[in-house]
Amino acid sequence: MARVTVEDCVDKVENRFELVMVAAQRARKIGSGAHLTIDRDNDKNPVVALREIAEETIAVPELKEELIQTHQKIIENDEEDDSVIDLMDGEEEWATMASKGALETSEDTDEDELPSLEDMAGVSEEDDE
Repeated sequence: MARVTVEDCVDKVENRFELVMVAAQRARKIGSGAHLTIDRDNDKNPVVALREIAEETIAVPELKEELIQTHQKIIENDEEDDSVIDLMDGEEEWATMASKGALETSEDTDEDELPSLEDMAGVSEEDDE
């Protein structure tokens, strides 16, 4: 076979981008020592992979599945107790002040009596200057 073209392979793998990914997967396998299904004829691994796809000597669906599996990442969670959350400095006080404000709001108090955001954050007017 002289030169392999995309048109030779696009009949076997309909999407050109998928063809590139599958051929690259096969070329990596060839590079790592996989058995060739055709004669190399002094061609490089990507060309051999494309020729194998064009001549249908390899199973493209199996290559697609291997490609998907190599790109999947499974993150294992080693922590047993995810429900414990560490609070930052001052969060407990802020939460207490916020809950008091919520209680006052529920008792139909005026908005003027509610603590301001600056009060809850612990910022005074002296800090602004």
